[in-house]
Amino acid sequence: MKATDVLVQCLENEGVEYVFGIVGKETLDLIESISRSTQIQYVPVRHEQGAAFMACVYGKLSKKVGVCTATLGPGAGNLLTGLATATLDGCPVVALTGQTGLNKQHKHSHQFIEMTDVMAPATKWAAQIKEADTIPEMVRKAFKTANEEKPGSVFLELPENLAFESVPPGVVPITEEQPVLPAGKAVQSAISLVNESEKPFVIIGDKVIRQDASQDVLLFLSKLQAPATHSFMAKGVIPKNVPYNYFTFGFSENDLVLSGIDEADLLIIIGFDPVERPPKEWNRKKIPILHIDSQTPEPDEYYPTAAEVIGHIKQTLQNLSTRSIPSKGWIPSGNLKQKIEHSFQIKSGYDDNSHLPLTTENILHAIEMLSPEDTIVVSDVGAHKISIARTYQPKQPENLIISNGLASMGISIPGSIGAKLARPHAPVISITGDGGAMMTISELETVKRLGISLIFIVLNDGVLKLEQQMMNKKLGKSVGVSFGNPDFVLLAESFGIRGFRPKALGEFEELFQVAISSLEPILFDIPLPNS
Repeated sequence: MKATDVLVQCLENEGVEYVFGIVGKETLDLIESISRSTQIQYVPVRHEQGAAFMACVYGKLSKKVGVCTATLGPGAGNLLTGLATATLDGCPVVALTGQTGLNKQHKHSHQFIEMTDVMAPATKWAAQIKEADTIPEMVRKAFKTANEEKPGSVFLELPENLAFESVPPGVVPITEEQPVLPAGKAVQSAISLVNESEKPFVIIGDKVIRQDASQDVLLFLSKLQAPATHSFMAKGVIPKNVPYNYFTFGFSENDLVLSGIDEADLLIIIGFDPVERPPKEWNRKKIPILHIDSQTPEPDEYYPTAAEVIGHIKQTLQNLSTRSIPSKGWIPSGNLKQKIEHSFQIKSGYDDNSHLPLTTENILHAIEMLSPEDTIVVSDVGAHKISIARTYQPKQPENLIISNGLASMGISIPGSIGAKLARPHAPVISITGDGGAMMTISELETVKRLGISLIFIVLNDGVLKLEQQMMNKKLGKSVGVSFGNPDFVLLAESFGIRGFRPKALGEFEELFQVAISSLEPILFDIPLPNS
């Protein structure tokens, strides 16, 4: 068989459904081989960065490995931001690219760059296939590595002259790995530590969602009856109206929950990734920590572990819940929960607010209250990301995608495509600023070509708001943060996508209720003040 036919066999063996990418001379054989697969759909995109973002969000939501492809040199280089996002955000992704033939790599060649050296710092593993008959082993290793905790991206390149070599067919079988169980002694130490504490505070991270432990966390919290907070990427684990929910933490400013953390005598950290916020920023008093995770923590003076329970988080919490967990029932002082709800503009119900102005928070309230429970929101990066992290409360775990590792602008539009392909029956909403939108808005053509229904909300203020705020605070002025924009409604329509520019909240609500049940993509251009 041709080498790329064997490679596609291996992708089918891994359960791949989609490959996102742009074809080039060095990947002609690979794309042709994919085209003959009855299992895999090749999705041509408009920019390789978009392909990597699609694979990233698809991998996060589908529980499979997202796959993207590009040609050598500039094509492969354009994948870098998305692959780094996957690695820091914990999304399993495999990138397959072409490369200059092995017979040319000893000298300067057209478009030839040692891409494995470029990709190594941004991925879990970056390698070149040097012999075609190693393809089955290398593909299996790539998918295994991408999926292992912490998930991330893997980069494989296939030199052009190997692509059409004749090799024997074959795949490496996938062996199911059993979750690592926590040691009984460690569990007992954890119980003793909880028993001895008077004011434990629970901090929940994204690994809880990734390891399907959300319900187990809720059972643990219902027994412990202690306050809990969650990171940006763990929103949705705790239902909004649960009394011990103290909402999101990890903000640079106005991180109100820190006063409650400061009162604790024990921090129970469950599946939190410090890539979201270093311990120095939230454990200012160096409070002892009970570490519950599948990985050991990095040494850090602001992360003083009194006990570590290492193993699959779901199994650990189930083990803990079979033991006698004391109810603490303590509440942080100063009406902290009410202060957070007021400051973050978190609402318990929804009245007729059609008379209110079009603000980011009011739009988020409307989306939260008018959307079905399975709605997925994909946030871009910018000032609106902070508003979403504070105000918007998803109804289910993993129904809000916030990149809080690499935190790259431009992820929302292509990421929402990956989300829709991973969850085709769920409504998917992309919320982006005009800055992020202009980075990847060409993928609206991909949306229209695929015939999928998505809602795009562009918060349009003609400025990089977060940078403007930071510069004003630090320097007393802002420069280089303002720009002009196209007419987003006309731009959407040029792609064959309906566009709306509501002038009031009530008008937005009416149009949104139509859009959320629509079978076609719709874009909202939301004008906001830029200061």
